[in-house]
Amino acid sequence: MSTTLDTSATMGYPNVVPQTPWAPAKDKRRQDWLIAAGIGVIAYAIVLFTGMAGPDGWAMTYFCLTLGFTLYRARKIDAKQRKDALMSLVIKSLGILAFVPWLSIFFSLLQQGYKALHLGYFFSDMRTTGPDDDLNMGGVLHAITGSLVMVAMATVVTLPLGILSGAYLTEIRGRMSFLVRFVIQSMSGVPSIVAGLFVYATVVTQMKQFSGLAGSMALAVLMLPTVARTSEEVLKLVPDELRNAGYALGSRQWRTAIMIVIPTVRSGLVTAAILGIARVVGETAPLILTSLYAPNIRLNPFSGPIASLPSYVFGLLVQGTEYAVARAWAGSLVLMAIVGSLFALARYIGNKGPRA
Repeated sequence: MSTTLDTSATMGYPNVVPQTPWAPAKDKRRQDWLIAAGIGVIAYAIVLFTGMAGPDGWAMTYFCLTLGFTLYRARKIDAKQRKDALMSLVIKSLGILAFVPWLSIFFSLLQQGYKALHLGYFFSDMRTTGPDDDLNMGGVLHAITGSLVMVAMATVVTLPLGILSGAYLTEIRGRMSFLVRFVIQSMSGVPSIVAGLFVYATVVTQMKQFSGLAGSMALAVLMLPTVARTSEEVLKLVPDELRNAGYALGSRQWRTAIMIVIPTVRSGLVTAAILGIARVVGETAPLILTSLYAPNIRLNPFSGPIASLPSYVFGLLVQGTEYAVARAWAGSLVLMAIVGSLFALARYIGNKGPRA
């Protein structure tokens, strides 16, 4: 890597400015964006005057034009650069293609769900509102609060267990490591409805009622593998030099793990918790079998059914009427916005480095 020395630095020590020759220059990026925009306009014009109507036709035309332009521009370069240009085009196209389904789902939810959104939608429940009442009545507050209560209870139980499991697998590495890893991997493949049935058979039937406690237990079963596996991978990133430094100072293994290793990757552990929450916040089957649904706000998870966003959407879809389905679309839009925000937050915290 080439460097540039700044001789005007203070204290007589030059500042070393790292260079990134592999990164495209600013003018090159601007030129690529202009070319992409121009190809997009040409593809749109072709779609207008041919039978390739719709977004699919435009995407296919855009890809063909981009491929042709790349091949034309690659005539004057050597074989290695030509292969690099073609592979770059293929990788970018596949990345965009993987993003298309998410955009399609989001715009479908936005198109269908905005009808039921109103100013009081997030501040009212369905206690006095029927599924066929006007869309400016009722809301989703009871479902949001119910989901928050159950997810919070599941997180309180799962987060320490998941972090301790990851620490045991990376720091202790005892005789039970194989068994712990096997259990975590097995739990990762458990279908959500099986977890719901297990909690229903062991908790709901014994308590003789649906409750938020049962729902949080089902979510904890599904959340634990994600937190444990992510914590294990994060703790593996801690260099052994930090552990050895703790041992050299006379610190015991458990104290080194608690005082040095875990604080070093606390941002990664927060990311593990957020990913675990995002994993379970949209689960429907286990909550239908454990917490069921309630049309009003209930903050006590130990007495009776409690609402959640997935059960709210499912219950309205079962009604099948026009207004009920519109409310279900709106609830799905809210749920997807929450999940997307959680993943964005996890990405942001993860990019802050090992020390947040």
